[in-house]
Amino acid sequence: MFRKQVAGLLAMLLFLSLFSGLSSVSAEEDTLGVNADAAILVDAETGRVLYAKNPDEVLGIASMTKMMTEYLLLEAIKEGRVKWDQEYSVSDYVYNISQDRNLSNVPLRKDGTYTIKELYEAMTIYSANGATIAIAETIAGSEESFVKMMTDKANDFGLKSFKFVNSSGLNNRDLKGMHSVGGAEEENVMSARATATLAFRLLKDFPEVLETTSIPSKMFRAGTDDEIKMDNWNWMLPELVFKYNGVDGLKTGTTDFAGYCFTGTAERNGDRYITVVMNAKGEGGEGTYKSRFDETKKMLDYAFSNFSKEEVLKKHYQLKNAKTLPVNKGKEDEVKVYTKEAIELYSKKGEKDNYKPVLVLDKKLLNKDGELTAPIKKGDKVGYIKLETKDGTPIQFLNGKNPQIDVVVAENVEKANWFILSMRAIGGFFGDVWGSVSSTVKGWF
Repeated sequence: MFRKQVAGLLAMLLFLSLFSGLSSVSAEEDTLGVNADAAILVDAETGRVLYAKNPDEVLGIASMTKMMTEYLLLEAIKEGRVKWDQEYSVSDYVYNISQDRNLSNVPLRKDGTYTIKELYEAMTIYSANGATIAIAETIAGSEESFVKMMTDKANDFGLKSFKFVNSSGLNNRDLKGMHSVGGAEEENVMSARATATLAFRLLKDFPEVLETTSIPSKMFRAGTDDEIKMDNWNWMLPELVFKYNGVDGLKTGTTDFAGYCFTGTAERNGDRYITVVMNAKGEGGEGTYKSRFDETKKMLDYAFSNFSKEEVLKKHYQLKNAKTLPVNKGKEDEVKVYTKEAIELYSKKGEKDNYKPVLVLDKKLLNKDGELTAPIKKGDKVGYIKLETKDGTPIQFLNGKNPQIDVVVAENVEKANWFILSMRAIGGFFGDVWGSVSSTVKGWF
């Protein structure tokens, strides 16, 4: 995995140049001094971006790829297309890859059968590449078809700036001429933002992945002749050498091209954060196993020390100048409106007062005079409130959208009957007449 091949590096650099028009390289100041080509920190509940360095630069992701394979497997399990106790018979492709101990692997017997649960644990804990391809073949029939599923799912997530050529994250050269997608020297690539979005979706949709990513060590095929100790490559787990309180996932990645990468996550007192570092380096400018964890620690320390979840707007919040909306043809001529739910944000301490709510009404529901038309039901959505900052600083989220909450009608307003509408019309007529007369009389004096 760690062989230096200049030709391969040049080929991948040429490949990445194709994405230059698709990526948006951030030039924002690196306030944390994270020593990596790209990095990002987000809260795992809302996806708010709390720190970013070159978040849209397209880089190698190596075995962080396996988060997508994990997602697609857990989805297949949930949908009943694959079962944990389902047995897999080893293909020639998987056998040949699994025998290469220069790569992360548990050797699989050519005539052996393995449960999906065993293969999943080998992939998730030990980053076993042969086991990963076996899972891909189980789900899609072939790795080529699985790569298409990976691409389709990434598009469903709205990811930008990515390309998958295999299920494992290896360089295609390590697949011993058996790769089916991309060139002989290609690898999977993504931006830090896209990688964080993938991790965000994995944790949102399948939080049970943490039950396995948090295992520091496990025996593969314990008690058999094939027994192998699988030590987790995530050395920030509390039981391992670079222990960090609260870390329980997610995925490391290392190739010559990608460098030392890590998507981490940690939870303390109900607050969870996601970090990504890509091609992390140490003080001397060289990448090491330790460097990716050191740079991750900077972001997690920053998050846990400076941020907390705050209720920025309460449930049933009303804007001072828009507590009601006028109603046309209703028994009441106005109706109270408020927010359906509260808005909570992970914010820096003291930042809460910097937010301002902005009301956006659904113009399709209003007549030319800006009125709602009766009948109106309690709970009907009439627009939304979005948050902005008073100082103009953008509030960044993985999905690119500002936080917003629905604004709804607080009570029913029935349509007025013909008599009430007639009386209003008459009253309006005489009101206009009286107003005209009053103005004329005032003009005499």
